[in-house]
Amino acid sequence: MTPIVRDLRAADPADAAAFVEVRRLALPFLVSTAESLLHVATLAPPEAHHQQLVAEADGEVIGTALLSIAHDSPVPGQGDVNVYVHPAHLRRGAGGLLARTAEERLAAVGARRLLSWVLDTPENRAFAERRGYTPSRSAHFLRLDLAHGALPPPQSPPPGVELRTAADFTDDPRPLFDLDAETTADEPGDVEAELDDYEQWVEETYRHPLLDHSLSTVVVVDGTPAAFTAVRTDGRDRYFTAMTGTARAFRGRGLAKLAKNGSLHRARAAGYTEAFTGNDTGNGPMLAINKWFGYEVCATEVRHVREIG
Repeated sequence: MTPIVRDLRAADPADAAAFVEVRRLALPFLVSTAESLLHVATLAPPEAHHQQLVAEADGEVIGTALLSIAHDSPVPGQGDVNVYVHPAHLRRGAGGLLARTAEERLAAVGARRLLSWVLDTPENRAFAERRGYTPSRSAHFLRLDLAHGALPPPQSPPPGVELRTAADFTDDPRPLFDLDAETTADEPGDVEAELDDYEQWVEETYRHPLLDHSLSTVVVVDGTPAAFTAVRTDGRDRYFTAMTGTARAFRGRGLAKLAKNGSLHRARAAGYTEAFTGNDTGNGPMLAINKWFGYEVCATEVRHVREIG
């Protein structure tokens, strides 16, 4: 049967679960749940035009698309569209139909530039290029075997430095917002991002259902949060580093390593067996840190860009 494209039925838990399962099979390096999918959809501001589409054939969800406008960028009209198809249902037209629908919807709300992450395989890159996209920057997914790999030994913080967790900031997460905003502004990428809405950040990021407050680690120097690693987990065996950063005034002191090392050791003790992360291929310092921990590249994505204005 020819696939059809429709909106995700947010009120249907089975539909959300099917969406997540397709993405897990197509991109097994990410941590996602139906709860986290609906969390993002519910809290996205109207100006983001966040939408979730599925391709369905014979009553089965076989493809997904996430699309939005980069509302937190100082450059207007930048749209994101990411399409994934169930590996057992490739070459049935679902990917093309999802992409075309997403592109039309984004153009209708003012997008003039589209950006899409594409796995670095000949088939995926050819799919993007046929649709008028050109390759831009790239990023690696990295994996660490927490069950059997050898982590660096635990490190004791130097004088004046302490390791805390995101849970310690429950009463006032503002210092974590300030740290996240500064490091996000320096992160390599095609789209500049500005975190300037504290209340939105609390709802979308700090209260994200996947954010593990006990494993997300903050390095505090003389009372000032200086570095952090934000961790997402599935509550079972998978651990994903969503962001690691150090404030500009504290860089070059090994604080990011200190944060990640403490978090990874506690994750292993808690029973997590696989750790994943993602790094821009141009982010040499972070790639070096992850290599030091034993992470290995397991896949690469290439950001593709299409101008439609």
